[in-house]
Amino acid sequence: MTDFPKAGVIGNPIAHSLSPKLHNYWLKRYGLSGSYTALQVTDDNLETTIRALPDKGFIGANVTIPHKVSVLQFAHHVTDRATLIGAANTLIFKEDGRIFADNTDGYGFLANLKQGAPNWDPKSGPAAIFGAGGAARAIIVALADAGVPEILLSNRTRPKAEALRAEFGARIRVIDWVQAGTMLVDANIVINTTSLGMKGAQELKVPLDDLRSDAVVTDIVYTPLRTPFLVAAEQHGCTTVDGLGMLLHQGVPGFERWFGTRPEVDEDTRRAVLA
Repeated sequence: MTDFPKAGVIGNPIAHSLSPKLHNYWLKRYGLSGSYTALQVTDDNLETTIRALPDKGFIGANVTIPHKVSVLQFAHHVTDRATLIGAANTLIFKEDGRIFADNTDGYGFLANLKQGAPNWDPKSGPAAIFGAGGAARAIIVALADAGVPEILLSNRTRPKAEALRAEFGARIRVIDWVQAGTMLVDANIVINTTSLGMKGAQELKVPLDDLRSDAVVTDIVYTPLRTPFLVAAEQHGCTTVDGLGMLLHQGVPGFERWFGTRPEVDEDTRRAVLA
């Protein structure tokens, strides 16, 4: 442990990341010494960079696209959760040089739901998920752990969804993308894990006619905060939860491990990150 502990976020590209704003806000808020920086790292120098960080005073790092899968091969210990998801987003560097890898994306997702939709009961009905990428993997594991009885999954390329069903089991039912709207009839929570609806991307054009008014609808996209998908769900009377909270909450466990204080995610945190 150094007198001035350092952490950061590794990715490529990385300039858009809000994580430095978040963690440096928490450091200032709790009067802690330390720093958190964005580190642009290519595939070619990923291993070299990670192995060099402890000697530079780093006690840990977050990992984002496209390195979440690759970092697993450099870790000395990988949590069961990260192994199951097949990716890590949080690294802890031990004093003896070992690298500890975890995945807190699922935790962040559920904590965001608990804060934004406290009345949602995971055991009360199926979840409908759009997308079958890395975020979907973490969310599927989190939903299964929370007791969701069935997960309806639809992806623009069906084989990718089928691969997740083969990996995670019969609790998942795959729906063709052209029929994705039919998932909403029974779903008590609907989740967009795709980039559709993000600023500069195409909209998520799935008919919401069958969306239940008592369903919770959430989007992992947070630029914009209120995606067209969430706006349409609000018009159906649904409780909606934006994607920023997932980013904020997934950062909590790492910050606590690195700097020794468990930070709070509240409106002040949101304002600081969005400023």
